[in-house]
This record gives sequence, C-alpha cells and structure tokens, in this order.
Amino acid sequence: MTFYDVFLALGTHFGKVYLLDIQGNVTQKFEIVQVFGLYTREGFHENFDCPIKLLLYERNWLNRWKTSVLHEGEGNITNVKWRANLIAWANNLGVKIYDIGSKQRITNVLRDNTSLRPDMYPCSLCWKNNTTLIIGWGSSVKICVVKERDPTEIRDLPSRYVEIVSAFETEFFISGLAPLADQLVTLYYVKENSEHMEEEFRTRPRLDIIQPLAEGCEEISSDALTVRNFQENQCRDYRLEHSEGESLFYIISPKDIVVAKERDQDDHIDWLLEKKKYEEALMAAEISFKNIKRHDKIGMAYINHLVERGDYDAAARKCQKVLGKNMDLWENEVYRFKTIGQLKAISQYLPRGDLRLRPAIYEMILHEFLKTDYEVCFKFAFLLLFLTQGFATLIREWPGELYNNMAIVQAVNEHLKKDPTNSMLLTTLAELYTYDQRYDRALEIYLKLRHKDVYQLIHKHNLFSSIKDKIVLLMDFDKEKAVDMLLDNEDKISMDKVVEELKDRPELLHVYLHKLFKRDHHKGQKYHERQISLYAEFDRPNLLPFLRESMHCPLEKALEICQQRHFVEETVFLLSRMGNCRRALQMIMEELADVDKAIEFAKEQDDRELWEDLISYSIDKPPFITGLLNNIGTHVDPILLIHRIKEGMEIPNLRDSLVKILQDYNLQILLREGCKKILVADSLSLLQRMHRTQKRGVRVDEENICESCHTPILPSDTAQAFGVVVFHCRHKFHKECLPSPGNVRIQYCNICSAKRRGPGSGILEMKK
Repeated sequence: MTFYDVFLALGTHFGKVYLLDIQGNVTQKFEIVQVFGLYTREGFHENFDCPIKLLLYERNWLNRWKTSVLHEGEGNITNVKWRANLIAWANNLGVKIYDIGSKQRITNVLRDNTSLRPDMYPCSLCWKNNTTLIIGWGSSVKICVVKERDPTEIRDLPSRYVEIVSAFETEFFISGLAPLADQLVTLYYVKENSEHMEEEFRTRPRLDIIQPLAEGCEEISSDALTVRNFQENQCRDYRLEHSEGESLFYIISPKDIVVAKERDQDDHIDWLLEKKKYEEALMAAEISFKNIKRHDKIGMAYINHLVERGDYDAAARKCQKVLGKNMDLWENEVYRFKTIGQLKAISQYLPRGDLRLRPAIYEMILHEFLKTDYEVCFKFAFLLLFLTQGFATLIREWPGELYNNMAIVQAVNEHLKKDPTNSMLLTTLAELYTYDQRYDRALEIYLKLRHKDVYQLIHKHNLFSSIKDKIVLLMDFDKEKAVDMLLDNEDKISMDKVVEELKDRPELLHVYLHKLFKRDHHKGQKYHERQISLYAEFDRPNLLPFLRESMHCPLEKALEICQQRHFVEETVFLLSRMGNCRRALQMIMEELADVDKAIEFAKEQDDRELWEDLISYSIDKPPFITGLLNNIGTHVDPILLIHRIKEGMEIPNLRDSLVKILQDYNLQILLREGCKKILVADSLSLLQRMHRTQKRGVRVDEENICESCHTPILPSDTAQAFGVVVFHCRHKFHKECLPSPGNVRIQYCNICSAKRRGPGSGILEMKK
C-alpha cells in the first residue's frame, strides 16, 4: 500500500491494485500490475514477475521516454521510497540512495543482522524530510542524513554523502516506520515465549511512539492492535504507511487495514470526562474551542454534575461562563433552580447588562426572596435583619429596568402592613421609589429612618425644593452635614428661609448661623444681634471670638446681655471697645482679681492714665505690687511705683522683683549701646560709600549734549581749549553756559537746584 495526496493505492496477493479514497471507498481497480499514468492513456505495458532491477523513466528533449537502470544483479528489490531528488531502495544486501540531480549513487547502508531471512523480515524505509531517511530492518533502526560534501574533498567522490546520526536496537521486529514531528511511529511484529509452551507464539502487533536518542530510544506510548488472524501473520505481512497532511497512519495486514491518528483535543476531553474532571475538561474546551468537534455541551454536563452533587452555588457560578449569551438556556436553568428551591444561588449570577432575561424572571426571583425571607423571619425574629438583606441586596445591585418596579413596590408595601417598622424593608422601598423617580416618597422614608443616603439622594436628584419644609428633620439627623449642604446651596434654599424654618429651634439656628459666620463675617450681618443671645445660651466659648470679629454687632445690646449673665471677660472687652477702659480695668481688678490680665489689658491700651489707675489700685495689695514690679519695666518707670510703696509693707518676692527690674534696665542700656554702635558703624560705612561713588570719573563723549544750549558737549575740534562742567546728578553743561558764581566758589546744577539743594548739585569740572 502507498498513499498519495487524496487516494490510497492497495495491492493484493493476487496481483490486483485498488485505488481508495481516504475513507476506504474503492474508486478504481486494475487487474494487471503495470506502470502507467492514472489520468492519461500513456504507460509502460511491461510485466514484472519479480522486482529484480530498478528502472528510472525520464523524458528526453524530444519528449520521449528514456529508461535508465539504477540497480540490478543483487536479488529482489523489496522497498523503494522517493523524496525530492533522492531515491532510496532496499534489496537483500542493504539500502542504496541515488541522487537524481547528480545522477550518482551516494551510499550503500549494509544490513546488520544477516541471520534473519530478508524475505521474512523485509526492510522498512521512510523519509522524515528531504534529506533524512529512516531505516528499520529486523530490530535495528538507523537515522541517516544526506549532507553536502566539502568542495575541496569531492575529487572523484559524489557531491553528497550520508551520515548515520542515530542507530539503536528495539525490543521487537520492525514491520513499518513513519515520522511524527521529532519522534517515530513504529509498527512492531511481536513474538513471545510462553512459560507453558516450548514454541513461540505470535501476539497482536504493536504501534509505538518512540523518541530517538543518540544511543538508544525512549518509549512514549504503546498500543496493541487487534487484526484478524494475527496469530498466523509473519513480520512481512504488516506494513505502515502515513499521510503527512492529515497525520493519518495506515496499518496494513493480510485481512485488515487499520487507520490510526493522533489523539486530538476531543480525545483529551473524553478522557477528562471519563475521569469526572469536569473543571479541567471545560477549561480544555475553552482553550481549544476552535479545534474541538464533538464536545459542545461539556459545560452543561458539568453544571448537571454540580447540581447532582448539591454544590448549587458553584453550579450557578458556572452558568455565567457556560450559558453565556443564550437567554433560552438561562431561563431553563432559572426554572430548574426554582424547582429544586435554589433560586437564591443563581440570582446573583443572572445577566443584567445589555443582554437580559424577561422581566418576569427577575420579578419571580424578587418575589421568592421577599416571600421566603419574610416567612422565615416572621417565625424567627432574630433572623429578620440577616435574611431580608438578601432581598435588599438584589434591589440595590439590579438596575431598576430589569423588572416591573411598581409590582415590587406593591409587594413590599403588602409586607410592611404586617411589619411597618421593618427598617430593611423601608430602606428597600425607598430605593424602589428612587428607581421610579418618586423622590419625595423616598426622601420621606430616608428622613424617617435617619438614613445616611438622604444627603446623597438630595444632591444627586436636586431635591432642594422638596426639603424646604424638612430642614429641622435634616438637622436633627446630622447637624454638620445638613448645615454644610444648606450653605453650599444658598442659591436653592435662601438663608432667610432656613432661619425662618429654624426659628423655633434656637439650638439648631445657632449651629447654622455660627457656620455661616465662620464662612463669611458679613453675609449674615442682619442676624448678628440675634446671634449674641444664641452664643450666650448655647456656645459661650465662641461668644468672645464672635464679638471680636463681628463688625455689625450692636455693642450696647451685647453689653446688656453680657452684664445680665455676668460674663466678665466679654463685658471687659465690650467696655474697652466702647472706650470705657477705666471701668473695664476696674472689673478685671475687682471681679477677676487677676493682676496679669490687668497688666496685659493696660499694655494693649497703652494709656498712661490706665497705668496710674492700676498702680493706685494695687499700691495697698502686695501681690499686685509684685506683679507690677515684674511686668511694667518696659512701659512705666519702676521708680514711680517704688516711691509710692508704703514704709514697712511686706511684699512677696520683692528682692527677686527688684533684681529683675535691674536686669531689665541693664538689658535696655545694653540694647541702646548696641544700637548706637550699629548706627554709627552704618553711617560711617554709607558715608565712605558715598564718598567713593562721588570720586569716580564720569564718561563724557560725543553723544552727550549741554543741558543749557542743547548742543554737543564736546566741540568738533578737540584740539582747542574747552571747559565742561559735570554735576553729581550727571547733568552736563558748557562752562560758559552756566551763570558766573560770583563770590561763591560752589556752582549748582540749574536743573536740580530748582527742585532741591542737595548732594547731587555739587560741581565736577573738566578742563582741557
């Protein structure tokens, strides 16, 4: 048998030749073996009783056939293989290779095991490529490579030679060889010895894949073939042919032809499914989806397996990958999961993008969640929050357009009639109202629940017109967020509207006006008078900063409130701001009895009369005298205080105070002297710099003009005597253009002297 392109040629023992297609169907039949063209009438009608010589037919230049004898005289020729320009054949002695291009026989590979009969153990030949020949004979395999000879070594030798790159022995007798990538497919004839029988017996032929090595081979796989009458067959009764394009291998025996092919991805998936390795089978199918032909329902088989095993979540998760965009399959699976009571498992994996199921499917799942969750929770109240979160999660995650929103709203309202305080259901209802653009209803629920999303809802859907009468509710929920939102959206909710709404809740009104004042001291000025009472009532620590920073606060009203509440610090500030510093100082000394504050206040006002009042008040109070001695040294002469101290008065820490006064005085003297030295040094340095500057020369050239006559300052003939006067202000004159100085030796610039008399008007005279 031999294979060519799209047909097989099969020869029988009775001398008939059949042409078969690759499926094994007979297309032509020839009774007598001859050499002729399959699709032309020409041929060579010469019968061969036994192949004892090798003939080559070629066309000559006259388009006639020329016959050349390649080989004869060495017995039967048992095998011939032709590849490109190389012909290989085998006879009883060995294997020859002929080069058609050079018309030379380039090698003769001798048979190794001469003890075997060549007619019973024929040679097997196959070309791996255009230059590699594989020879199998008996149990020996040789791999030969045809190479080009070095031109310097050719002489009378062929231009090519053969190198045996690998040679090894096999365990069984070789009936056929074929290449498979860098490996070999071998057909073995197997004889084994029985322990109970003296004679050898023949077993089934084997088809092995081996990996040739430098000094041996490695078995990759082995398959025993079942053919008819294998017990009676000999080694010569088997042949192996292959088709390179289809990767098909044909095993020929006297009664059967077996077709073998490489295992493909379908075979691999079959094995994985047989071993119940569904995950790996699905992955293999996804990777090689273009090459598989039989396994288009692996995913469904895997899902069924997971469901049968009770792993419902994994089965539902696989639906995303397996069902893909097939909405019919999706709906079938949803109903199957409903039947087995596992809708919750598949709910989170349903399509929700551009491709989606019918709205009824999503509604069925939502109703199922709501029904089962509520019924269970009604019996076991402690599970209420946990279980109803499943329904709420779906409402939050599923876009509202997936289902009929109003149908779900109605269902939720029915459940709320039984449990009107269920916060989870109320929150879900608010979200449903939001999807349905019924924002007012959603806002009412959020405010009732004091839900954190209320502010996001207001901003996202611009609901400021809806909250004008709900400002108190918003502030009761979260004062800070509410005030920030109101102040950020004054164009939508006016300041006056907010104040009006909060008039009965002064504590909330104070929070709003306080933040308004912090943002802008002038925007809410008409409410500053009201704020005085609000600060006094709810936030005294911020009252004094408010009084300090506000420019629109009525001082009389503020003073009245502070005096009523006996706020001394605030009253002192207001009195001083209104100009009544003596009364303010008196309050500090009498009511606060804080000499440090009194001194600080006197320092701020920097009024000599206040210092006199402070000294007069303190002169009979030793602790006050100590404080004054320690602090007034830089504002008042301490001698004035010391002279007024009564004889024999005991003053705490008087010595330390006097030492400090002397140290302060010493420091002042040192500072004055240091400043004097620096001033003198700076004055001298500046004077020297001015002197150096004024001594420098001044450039006078043809471009300069006289400031009086406005002609060039230099005459055209510089050989004649001329006079130029240049002042320090850099104004230049002809000497004759200046008025005569008379008895005064110093001249002045006419231009600058009209403005001022100063150093810039001095003269610098140049003569030649």
